[in-house]
Amino acid sequence: MTKTFFIQCESLTERDRLDLSMCIKHLSFNSDGLIPVITQCYQTGEVLMQAWMNKAAIEKTLSSQKMTYWSRSRQAFWMKGETSGHTQQLKSMRFDCDGDAILCLVEQQGPACHTGRLSCFYLQADNQSSQVQLCTPIFTEKTATEQ
Repeated sequence: MTKTFFIQCESLTERDRLDLSMCIKHLSFNSDGLIPVITQCYQTGEVLMQAWMNKAAIEKTLSSQKMTYWSRSRQAFWMKGETSGHTQQLKSMRFDCDGDAILCLVEQQGPACHTGRLSCFYLQADNQSSQVQLCTPIFTEKTATEQ
């Protein structure tokens, strides 16, 4: 049924509208009831992080407009920035073509990564040298103004 729903969505036009609860109902959650979420800066397009949501985390995020994930290690809701102050304000939530991933565009306050970097994706593979290098500096006021 989930695949059928998203296959039917392929013929939609920009003018068409779907019921949000119907889309959420047809998302493809894994065996733990989770779906991967890519979080991206809505201003720059930079990918900030990947995390997980369950249905309730999706609903909390949509109602509060504050990114709320499901922590697999703590088995609890995790509102981004609740303790660090590095919050994420939801600007847009998008579902992929077969309903098994979510993209959230956010306004990020401070670094997204627990390491103090803007993005969790700060290790870059260099195929020519077969090495990995850092590509994102630690977040500071100076690096914030350079964004």
